[in-house]
This record gives sequence, structure tokens and C-alpha cells, in this order.
Amino acid sequence: MNQLPLQKRMQIINLLVEGCSMRATARVCDVSRNTVNKLLVEVGTACQQFHNERMIDINARRVQCDEIWSFVYAKNKNVPGEMENVGDVWTWTAIDADTKLVISYLVGSRDAECANIFIRDIRERVNSRMQLTTDGLKVYVEAIDNAFGNDIDFAQLIKIYGDNGSIGNEKRYSPAECTGTRKHRISGAPDKKHISTSYVERQNLTMRMHMRRFTRLTNAFSKKLENHIHSLALYFVYYNFCKIHQTLRVTPAMEAGLTNDIMSIEEIILLTEKKSN
Repeated sequence: MNQLPLQKRMQIINLLVEGCSMRATARVCDVSRNTVNKLLVEVGTACQQFHNERMIDINARRVQCDEIWSFVYAKNKNVPGEMENVGDVWTWTAIDADTKLVISYLVGSRDAECANIFIRDIRERVNSRMQLTTDGLKVYVEAIDNAFGNDIDFAQLIKIYGDNGSIGNEKRYSPAECTGTRKHRISGAPDKKHISTSYVERQNLTMRMHMRRFTRLTNAFSKKLENHIHSLALYFVYYNFCKIHQTLRVTPAMEAGLTNDIMSIEEIILLTEKKSN
């Protein structure tokens, strides 16, 4: 089976993690879109395995969780009735506020089932008692109680929104103004000054900047759920192990003590060879 030269594969992956669409990447690299898609699937699968193997025994004191919306093929209201695995999709993320390491992520619905899976995954990856902050989503409360019991300091940050003053079409493109927040202790003894979701929300913005399929109001959305998941797997390995965080001046994985070196795009590509061995 023919395989692209390593330099060409590195070029494709580098463009994808920097926010280029699959079609734009195919044009720049002078390859077919199917070639780009096959490489994304191959590398994304290897990245999923790499994340599961390396993101264990994490010492995290302050963790923030949030969910980011996107859609596959079409928004829920436009999905044909006979199609499956399409429509609105939520990506759950958990970030260590100190190291900026994305500890866990999950692609699914914004419901109690996914909340329980997501929180259990965090529980299995972190080896220390933590302070956990989420938004006001109610399903978090039961999920965290099921996974941690009393072995956690948990609080929710509830944001209060007001009218942004826009009318007509302007209102669709102008976010509602946050007029205040309310900190609500759920269990344990969370430190009030660290009840925040700022870091995980900033991480959501980084996701939208580095993955074209998360860009709003464009036609760059995911066409298949599998491609969406593979793109996320690639992104989180790149973010944790390759991208130097501006305030840390090292990668999140280095700050968390998971590695001593910056991972290169070439090393991400070579994960596919390790997976096949």
C-alpha cells in the first residue's frame, strides 16, 4: 500500500492543527481530500490511544469542567429523521487550572449519561483530592456525587445573563451580556477565590481557533461523527504535548511532569507506527 512521504504527512497534520479545513489542506498540500481524511483517521486513532495511556496518575488540585457545542452534518432541527449519529454534539472538557493540562474529554450529548461517563473518567485519571468547578448544569451534581462521594471539594459557578440590547438580526450575532455570577458550594470545602471556569472557557476558545470544524456560522462543520472525534483526539495531543502555553512557556504536559520535552508533529505521526506494532 502506497504511503505519503513523512514530510507531506507532517505538512497535512500541521495545517489541520492550525485551523485549516480539510479542503484547504488538500489544496495547499496538493493531495485529495480523501487522502487528508484517511490520514486524520489514522493519526486520530493513534492519538486516542496515546491520550488514554499517558493521561493517568495526574496530580491536580484545581480542575475546571465545561461543555462546548458543535454539530455534525446538520443542526438538530435540520436532521433528516432516518439519519443517526448526526445533529448537535457536545464536547466535555476538564482542565487543570494550574498546569493548563486537558485531563479528560468526551464527545456526546449534554445529558446525565455523558456526565456520568465524563466524571468517572476524571476520577480514574486524577490521583489526588481536588477542587472541581463546573457551570450550573444540573447533571454534574449527581454525576460527581456518584464518582467522588465526599472525596472532593465541588462548587458551581452560575452566570447571570442580561439583555444585550440588540434587536432583530443583530441579536443573533451578539452574545448576551454576563451581568454577574453566583458561586454555589455543593460539597466539601472549596476555596471561594478558586471557584472559576475561566481557564476551561479560554480553552474552548482555543479549540475553536485550532479546529476549523468548530468555527461558527461557516460550512466547515464536521460531516461525520467519526471525523469529529478523530479531529479532537489529534487536537488534544497537540495542545497537551506540542503547543507551548504562553504563560507557562512550556507545554501543559511538561508543566504537569508527564514529559520533559516538547513533542513534535513528526512524533505525532510516528504514533501511528507504534500503534500498528
